[in-house]
Amino acid sequence: MRKFTSWLAVLGLLAAFVFVAPSQAQAAPYCGITWGSLAKSAGTLSSAPITNVRAGQHPCFDRVVVDIGGHAGGYTVQYVTAVHREGSGAVVPLRGGAFLQATVKDPTYNVATGAQVYRPANPNELVNTAGFATFRQVALAGSFESQTTLGMGVRARLPFTVFVLSGPGSQSRLVIDVAHRW
Repeated sequence: MRKFTSWLAVLGLLAAFVFVAPSQAQAAPYCGITWGSLAKSAGTLSSAPITNVRAGQHPCFDRVVVDIGGHAGGYTVQYVTAVHREGSGAVVPLRGGAFLQATVKDPTYNVATGAQVYRPANPNELVNTAGFATFRQVALAGSFESQTTLGMGVRARLPFTVFVLSGPGSQSRLVIDVAHRW
């Protein structure tokens, strides 16, 4: 009888492990990232010009930063089937398995004079993305009526977040982070 009771205790422990373990073993989000991949937008149009676009690599995500010479107007960032050039509507060829379109509600030119403030050497390759885990290409699709479109070719449709930082000084920065994985 004692052997039988011990055997039942062992079976009880195994049953508890089998039925309790899965709920306790749920995987944590990658690097704590809970961003998602749906469209994100905020703000309104601004006349503060874009002055630069740069990118960086981080342990859990790749980052694009849009420098703005004043208070950032706003943005809409979303995955699209293709990014189109402002004005002509032509498709911007991008490398990658998915395409993020960032509509920045700030121009690349001075709205009072029409003079270009941000004039990249190569609009199809705003930054060097060689060696990036997520980004494959960042391109300028044009600027029209105080609105600028950027196209980002990414490895796959991955979670992203968008936010605005103030500074330095009276400048601001639009930041787009795309996770390396889900």
